[in-house]
Amino acid sequence: MSRSYLDYNATAPLSAAARDAMIAAMDVVGNPSSVHAEGRAAKALVERARAQVSEAFGASGADVIFTSSATEAAALACADQGWTGSAVEHEAVAAWTGEDLPVNAQGKVQVATPDRSVLQLANSETGVLQEVPDGLALSDMTQAFGKMPVSFAWSGAARALVSAHKLGGPKGVGALVVRQGVEVAARIKGGGQEMGRRSGTENVVGIAGFGAAAEAAQREIENGVWDRVAELRNILEKAIEAEAKNTIFVGKDGVRLPNTTCFATPGWKGETQVMQMDLAGFAISAGSACSSGKVRASRVLKAMGFDDQTAASAVRVSLGPTTREEEVLRFAEAWLAAEKRFRARAA
Repeated sequence: MSRSYLDYNATAPLSAAARDAMIAAMDVVGNPSSVHAEGRAAKALVERARAQVSEAFGASGADVIFTSSATEAAALACADQGWTGSAVEHEAVAAWTGEDLPVNAQGKVQVATPDRSVLQLANSETGVLQEVPDGLALSDMTQAFGKMPVSFAWSGAARALVSAHKLGGPKGVGALVVRQGVEVAARIKGGGQEMGRRSGTENVVGIAGFGAAAEAAQREIENGVWDRVAELRNILEKAIEAEAKNTIFVGKDGVRLPNTTCFATPGWKGETQVMQMDLAGFAISAGSACSSGKVRASRVLKAMGFDDQTAASAVRVSLGPTTREEEVLRFAEAWLAAEKRFRARAA
């Protein structure tokens, strides 16, 4: 059975550019901290990737600190800071912040004290985009980076989180980006790598893949690839809307990521939909993928004012540059057939 991958927000397929860069990096034997020729060659790969990420992220003049993930980057930035966030933040950030910032029905967060607040640019479940206020302590740009034009320099945030595997790089590599002069206390101490902020021998192969993926993703944005993805998302939503009259599209009236649609059919559990679509050959998700495989009522939708039943009925479909219109239409057909069976049973 032919399968269609429609879960790009969980992780994007490894790009050809990242794969090639990683394969080449595997032949570089040196430790980046060594001063001999082999060490310098490894260090050069790390610094090239740092420049590639910085350029694609619009972070000229900022420090790019490589970590094992955006989750580790969040811990590096947030631990012991006492910052506040909202109930729609990713769990990796919410673990370190309060949930005091109010959220409206459109998923927009109201920030009163930017210098003490954390705010994601794009929600991983709904795709809803936020306006980053000037002087924000930390912006989680993990989902937006690589899917839309972003510029850390223009954002006004003091710090930002990014991740390689959300834009076609390898899993296990992320970064904390900070404006020069912003203090970051090391959580992992040792040899003083990454400007003394994150010790441990760098993952040269993964970092090389991150840099190449960031560069390739920026080219895709410039070439209008994600505009085509947005058109496919709209085709999918129109096909479902035409027949599934009880289905609610979350955040559809606002500004969203170009690839993301989140919809709920009250009473039809998201977990059930994910399994049914998996059997039909489609990979989608219910909520964030970073919850140890758990499927539960979306805390994001509940924060937006949806009741428990609706929040437990939401699924997310997230497309990417390799998604084809034929796949989108096949998914709509399979999902609508399953929805029709659900309605028949519920009648």
